[in-house]
Amino acid sequence: SSGINAEYGQNRQATVSVVPSAPALIIKALKEPPRDRKKVKNIAHSGNITIDDIIDIARQMRARSGARYLSGTCKEILGTAQSIGCTVDGQPPHDIIDSINSGDIEIPEE
Repeated sequence: SSGINAEYGQNRQATVSVVPSAPALIIKALKEPPRDRKKVKNIAHSGNITIDDIIDIARQMRARSGARYLSGTCKEILGTAQSIGCTVDGQPPHDIIDSINSGDIEIPEE
């Protein structure tokens, strides 16, 4: 579900700012060619993104995250990356989550 904020200005024009969903941002980070959604279903996103991409996506998603810290948001994004089927820095996303939990990978506060 995408977060949509509608604001009405003086002349009743709605300005809408959309925060894209985590899967959309991850697929964008994979830099895959755009495809026809009607024709292609259940595609495997077997690409690889970096932990920096994850942190970048987490910062964009921060407002919609239920997590208290950015590291928690990163873990949410990594969970999404796992369900999409891509790898992070060449590893399964869950290994990255374990590395964050054990402190091997440092995530900035903000």
